[in-house]
Amino acid sequence: MFLVMILGLAVAFSWDSMPIIKETVHKILDPTFGYLMELNLNLGFIIIVTLFTFVTILLQKYLTDQNTLKIIKDEQKIIQQEMKLYKDKPEKQMDLSRKSMELQMKAMPLTMKPVLYTTVPFVLTFRWFQDYFITITEKLLLVFNPTKNFLLPQWVWAYLIISILASSILKKLLKVH
Repeated sequence: MFLVMILGLAVAFSWDSMPIIKETVHKILDPTFGYLMELNLNLGFIIIVTLFTFVTILLQKYLTDQNTLKIIKDEQKIIQQEMKLYKDKPEKQMDLSRKSMELQMKAMPLTMKPVLYTTVPFVLTFRWFQDYFITITEKLLLVFNPTKNFLLPQWVWAYLIISILASSILKKLLKVH
């Protein structure tokens, strides 16, 4: 997992210094995702983010032990209900909090496998989006330039919101825990 994260960071930071990565990604995504964005910027963006989220959810469903994750999730719900009952007893709450943390630590390795498959494509897509929106803003002669602002660009916030909404809907539809 650690190596995949390092690889993802290496790809992100070498985007401009290794043109072959950037050019290859643009050759693949410009005619596909770029075409969608050219047709309708907002709708294309929503489709791409939802598609990426859908693939991530499918990987999560089929690469994780859903039964074990459901059991862990159910146990955590029970612990949370018990914590509400013992608001006035800090010792009991600490014990329940420790149990909840143990369950989270049990679930973490189960949920990491899909991350291995999505980290590098996610980073590459994000870098492509950054290039795309820089190009678009320069074409439109807007003052906003994502590379010069401290705050995250607007498209990142839109990506996060769309991804969270799509993820919650798709997880319910596909029964992913």
